[in-house]
Order: sequence, then structure tokens, then C-alpha cells
Amino acid sequence: MALNIQHDVDLQPYNTMGVPARARELLVVDYLQELREALAYAEKNDLKVLVLGEGSNTIFTADFDGLVLLNRLQGIEVVKDTEKSVVVKVAAGEVWHDFVATCMERYWYGLENLALIPGLVGAAPMQNIGAYGVELKDSLLSVEYVEVATGRLREFDNEQCQFAYRDSIFKHELANRVVITAITLELSKLPNPNLSYPSLASALERIDDPSPQLVFDTVCWIRGRKLPLPADIPNTGSFFKNPKIDSEQHERLLQAYPDLVSFAEGDRYKVAAGWLIERAGWKHRTIGQVSVHKEQALVITNPYGASGSAVLKYAQAIQQDIVEKFQIHLEIEPQLI
Repeated sequence: MALNIQHDVDLQPYNTMGVPARARELLVVDYLQELREALAYAEKNDLKVLVLGEGSNTIFTADFDGLVLLNRLQGIEVVKDTEKSVVVKVAAGEVWHDFVATCMERYWYGLENLALIPGLVGAAPMQNIGAYGVELKDSLLSVEYVEVATGRLREFDNEQCQFAYRDSIFKHELANRVVITAITLELSKLPNPNLSYPSLASALERIDDPSPQLVFDTVCWIRGRKLPLPADIPNTGSFFKNPKIDSEQHERLLQAYPDLVSFAEGDRYKVAAGWLIERAGWKHRTIGQVSVHKEQALVITNPYGASGSAVLKYAQAIQQDIVEKFQIHLEIEPQLI
């Protein structure tokens, strides 16, 4: 098939932070064969390849001198259906939140805590998306992908994906070497809501035996109240990972700051990055055209279309301040291009 490649394309509409950048070439990929041909074209012409979904986890700090592929592969397929569970294969170009909503409509449970996370399905395993006590790895069986070098279709099971907190093999050994085409999940037909996350449990504390649909609706309400939609205010969602510290450092911080927000994880503690940023005085602070959101300190916003370099400089200023005040390093979550 003839590839409908666009040249010298403005990337501002294709990243939720809304930073200005251009791509040498861009192709919207709707079919697996189209993807393979595009990868062969890039190999033949010695072009770097960047795959984007909605660009919800990407910051362009410069123009991209290569081929951008917009992954728009579609499809939701029931692979196995039993009395207690269902196995579902979902194409990478499906909108994540729309897929979670579809699961609610079909009474498939396990993803309700992950409602309203921006982006497409293909991005979900990249950083093992998680929210309100649930991570993608809890339901994921496998990830299907195409090798960039060969065009061969392959599959990794859950263990091979090397999932960790906001992390996977796709951000390390396989970074820029594969294109995720689909994921397969096992979801329950038996309601078993996860209310382990404090703010979610608090919101539902007066409800006896809340349904998965109510959990879904409550997560949407909490996120909608605290997190700006990229369409309203350009952002990439959580800009920093929640850092982990040892028990000694946690005890010192707790003595200095009794209101510290943290969660025990084994013999370590996960500290709320948003609390650190807010406690340091960055909430709603603006430098140039970039600022921390007034309602959620974990979100950096770019309402006036500042450059990716300006966004990164602002984030680095936060990182330096947090190290000076708390001796904690904040790791940036979105990928920098």
C-alpha cells in the first residue's frame, strides 16, 4: 500500500503538553501491515522512528528529525469468556478511558480505579500505568509488539515485561526497538472493588459494599476535581514519580513535618511528590508561561504553549528545590524527546 506520509508537520496538536515542535515526517497508522511498511520505509531511508498515541506522556524539547508514527490500531476482541472472568485483547490505538468505560458497560471488572487516565492503550504498559491502588500489571496477561528492525510480531507475558512502579522493559532494553500493537488482559466478572487507596476509601466510607461502577464514577469525580483535562489546560498529568525513601529518612521527615503524606511499601516508604511540591511552595507558582496547577501540585501546566525546554527548565527548578529542602530527588515521569 502507498504510505500517506506528511512532511514538516507541526507536533503541537499531537502532545497534550502543547509544546511547539515539528516532525520531519508523520504517518497515521491504522493497520498492522501499514505499520510494517512504515518501519521498512524508515529503515531504508535511515530515519529515526517515534511512536505516539495521544502524546500524553511526551515532552518535545526540540524538533524531531525523523518519522513520527501515530498509532491508531483499533479493536477489542474477547479471547476467552468464562463464568468468572473474561480475557480481552485490546488494540494499542484504542483510547484508554473509553476502553475502561466499555469494561464497565460489559460488567468486566478490575480497571475501574484506572478511569480517566489520559492516553491510548499502547502507552499503558510502557509505564505500567497506575492509580488509586491499582496498576495495569495486576490484570495484564501479555503485550503484543512489532520489532522495529525486523517487522516481526512478537509477544511478552507479564513477567517478561519486567513491570515496576511506572516502569517496564519497554522504557529500557526495548526502548525505541519495538512498537506495541495490543495488550491482553484478564478481567473479573465478580465485583471485588479495590479501596486500598486512602482518598478513594474516604470518598466511599459511607457506602456499604460499593459497586465497581460506583468506584469508577468516584474515581472520575476525584480526578475531575483535582486534575485538569489536557484539552482545557495543556499538561501531561503527573509530572513526577512518587519517590521512595528508607525508614530512617522517613522518620526524620516525619519529625520535621508531621503532616507528611507517605505510604509504607515493605521496608521503604513512598512519599507523595505532590505533597513535597506543595509544601515547598510551588503550587500555582508561575515562571514565564509554565506553572504548577492550582489544585494539584503534581501537575505542571503549559496554558500558553511555552517551549518544551521552558517546561523542562521549570521542572528542573522544582527538582533542585526539593533536594535542597527535603534531600529527595524527584524523577520526571514523561519521556523527553
